[in-house]
Amino acid sequence: MARKTPELNASSMADIAFLLLIFFLVSTTMDIDTGIYKKLPPIPEDETPENEPKVKQRNVLAILVNRNNELLVNGELLDISQLREKTKEFILNPKNDKNLPEKNVKTIPYFGDVMVSKGLVSLQNDRGTSYETYIRVQDELAAASRELKDEKAMLKWGKKFRDLNDDQQAAVKKYVPMQISEAEPKNVGGGR
Repeated sequence: MARKTPELNASSMADIAFLLLIFFLVSTTMDIDTGIYKKLPPIPEDETPENEPKVKQRNVLAILVNRNNELLVNGELLDISQLREKTKEFILNPKNDKNLPEKNVKTIPYFGDVMVSKGLVSLQNDRGTSYETYIRVQDELAAASRELKDEKAMLKWGKKFRDLNDDQQAAVKKYVPMQISEAEPKNVGGGR
């Protein structure tokens, strides 16, 4: 006599598969935080004040990125890899160069009276600039700011900026202000 093959009851397999699917959908986290975190300025009032503060040319690091992804920093053609050091030198102005930003004395908690840069970074892109180049420029500016803050934190407390408490971080931010003004993209390079 032939042996019968045992049968499996598969009626509940669909229910189990459905429950597993729901479990994995609910328990899986999706990383959707992409892009650049920026705090946008408030909406300007209709009327601009007549006595708007003027920024001296020496206090502005003008960065232009054209549609060919070339970087022009204060009239000088630079590679993106040089932007970080150029920005750090601009903000610190260690030799009090007359072509770099002015400094003024400020009293900052933990540091006392220190010379603080009036430097401002102005960034403008062409509409044809690639997203990759735009992100690389933003990354270099952020890295310059982070490195300057880490340097000041290490000198004062022997810790990186991120390891400081809130009051210490606020003091370092006042000591090394990183102001970035980003203008609306233009068709500077023509075409496209």
